[in-house]
Amino acid sequence: MSSTDRPGVISAASPGELAESVGHTATGEWFTIDQERIQLFADATLDHQWIHLDAERAASGPFGAAVAHGYLTLSLLPHLAASLIEVGQVSMAMNYGLDKVRFIAPVNAGSRVRATTELNAVEDTALGTRVNSTVTIELEGSSKPALVAETVSIYVPEQ
Repeated sequence: MSSTDRPGVISAASPGELAESVGHTATGEWFTIDQERIQLFADATLDHQWIHLDAERAASGPFGAAVAHGYLTLSLLPHLAASLIEVGQVSMAMNYGLDKVRFIAPVNAGSRVRATTELNAVEDTALGTRVNSTVTIELEGSSKPALVAETVSIYVPEQ
């Protein structure tokens, strides 16, 4: 841990100090994915499959209940993981991309999920400090995670 780490958070005073945290992990708070959020995501993306929206039909379907869209769970990564890495002296942090995503277990409507982030690599670039992390979305009560994603972020230092 760097000297500024506190439980549940990976902290660095500046982007240049992030390399000291490679291999460290942080775990966030539980977050409920309810049916209303699933409906709003379906409306926003025009993905109205019955496995997401028809609880009665979904109860007899392959997952035994209505489930969140995989891309809904993925879209929550910034929210679920945002508080897990704190970096000082940054003008902005941005998502740079994903190297790999796997949807492992379905997220039933009403389930709770949380993110665990592990810093894998840090590299200085012309734009800023690039951070490669593995983010695992845990599913409460399940031995399998909902998803695992290898994320890439860039922390742009203050000028």
